[in-house]
Amino acid sequence: MMRALYSLLMWLAQPLLRRKLARRAAAEPGYAYAVEERFGYYANTLGRNPAEAGAAQGPVVWVHAVSLGETRAAAVLVAQLRLALPGMRLLLTNGTATGREQGRALLHAGDVQVWQPWDTVGAVQRFLAHFRPQVGLLMETEIWPNLVAMCAQQQVPLCLVNARLSEKSLRQAQRLAWLARPAYRSLRSVWAQTEDDARRLAALGAPVQGVLGNLKFDAAPDAALLALGRQWRAALARPVAMLAVSREGEERLLLDALKLANAQRLAKVVAIAIESGAPTSPQWLIVPRHPQRFDEVAQLCADYGLRVSRRSQWSSGPLDADIWLGDSMQEMALYYGLADVALLGGSFAPLGGQNLIEAAACGCPVILGPSTFNFSQAADAALAQGAAFAEPDMAQALKQVEALLDQPALLQQARSAAERLSQAHRGAAQRTAAAVCAVLAR
Repeated sequence: MMRALYSLLMWLAQPLLRRKLARRAAAEPGYAYAVEERFGYYANTLGRNPAEAGAAQGPVVWVHAVSLGETRAAAVLVAQLRLALPGMRLLLTNGTATGREQGRALLHAGDVQVWQPWDTVGAVQRFLAHFRPQVGLLMETEIWPNLVAMCAQQQVPLCLVNARLSEKSLRQAQRLAWLARPAYRSLRSVWAQTEDDARRLAALGAPVQGVLGNLKFDAAPDAALLALGRQWRAALARPVAMLAVSREGEERLLLDALKLANAQRLAKVVAIAIESGAPTSPQWLIVPRHPQRFDEVAQLCADYGLRVSRRSQWSSGPLDADIWLGDSMQEMALYYGLADVALLGGSFAPLGGQNLIEAAACGCPVILGPSTFNFSQAADAALAQGAAFAEPDMAQALKQVEALLDQPALLQQARSAAERLSQAHRGAAQRTAAAVCAVLAR
């Protein structure tokens, strides 16, 4: 009865979804692409892998990765699944334009990529009838009541992989227990990132089958981009500090903390530091989390009287400016290679923090703000090993930046700790692929 009420509300919300997509498409045109797929109407079908000509087709493995981070984590799992399941055909669904763009690189001949179906009974039924997956893998947190219920009815084993659940999300789910508990209970298997995630998921009735680690530790940074960033950093006379994957409001926090009202004041501060023999102040690089905010952040810096150099304007390296703006996608390895130290976005606003694993893989130490609940275990591990430093606010974080840049030996220790952290937690992709194969065998 309660899910029927939920289903009615989701059906009534369809016009609102269309309007939301149209608004978002104004800033990100990808949201205007193939809109009808979100309602269960498809022009494409799964093909056959030419490499399997003359042999039985492999299973249709459906992977749902809602956004950019989940899609990057899915990449290492998909690679392991292809090794374990020859001829596998990938059905990849995404929810965001950035996730879909990133996901295109995962497709082989015979695979297909579509938007996730909106969680109405009709859309989900059409999706399952059209593609007929043998198994469904939801990345990290994506639980939709009708999606789970329809898969159970049609005997499609649906699993939550690389699963995580924060204390905040647990409390929210418990307030909607009438809807959340049946959905979590109806999953076939759940493999958690950490013991704490497993405990919280089990509290909602999820069938937790094991703790397999975080897939993101298995993702290797782009070696060419990382090398290019390090090359540019080596050629600079000043150290580089970065506000990485920043969220709305955090750029203003940074600029206010730096007390940079205009470009002339910045130049004066640098000149005084040079004349006094003190270490040169760092070059600041800001890399916003969402591409639709690139122009907004550039304008914010201009409003502070700062000259901005955008990555999209660089050819052979960064251009002289007060602030560098990383306005490109899929180049975080370059930015982490370029930076001596990074402030981690999402942790200085009350948003739970962004993932620090890519920074660790690139050997870039990070400074965390007070909000890290989305990646608490990774944050705790990084802090314990000296790959990260925690500060209560932006002003204290800038003092920590200065301390690291003033002590090369300490900075090198933090870089080495970051690399060790990345190496020590690998292997989740192979373990998860083996667990998925066991589900298919059953």
